Amino acid sequence: MPLITLTLLKGRDPKEKKDILDAVHTALVNSGVPAADRFQRILELEPDNFIYDTHYPDLENARTDKFVIIEILLSVGRSVKIKRKILADLMEELKRKQISTNDIMVCFKETQWENWAFANGTQIHI
Repeated sequence: MPLITLTLLKGRDPKEKKDILDAVHTALVNSGVPAADRFQRILELEPDNFIYDTHYPDLENARTDKFVIIEILLSVGRSVKIKRKILADLMEELKRKQISTNDIMVCFKETQWENWAFANGTQIHI
């Protein structure tokens, strides 16, 4: 069960936010995540609370105020190959939706299966 968090500046168009979340979900489903397994949230910050380097690491084109951090929290066990597939599919989906991939940073985080309780305190994967 991936948990997706977008961090971005306040003021983005609702359609842009939905397009980004849809792109993430499509990429995850393409890698084997069930289509119904969709848990996503958005953190919208004021400019004073969202600090980022516009060129790290040596970007040719500067990041804009449409910069987004996408955190993908998932259970351990996905290979580097699967993570690369998720990234490739995500970038393709974003481009298709005319969202600049230069403004996208992705961070995979992994946790053990016993750290998930989906409802009623039940850990179904231990």
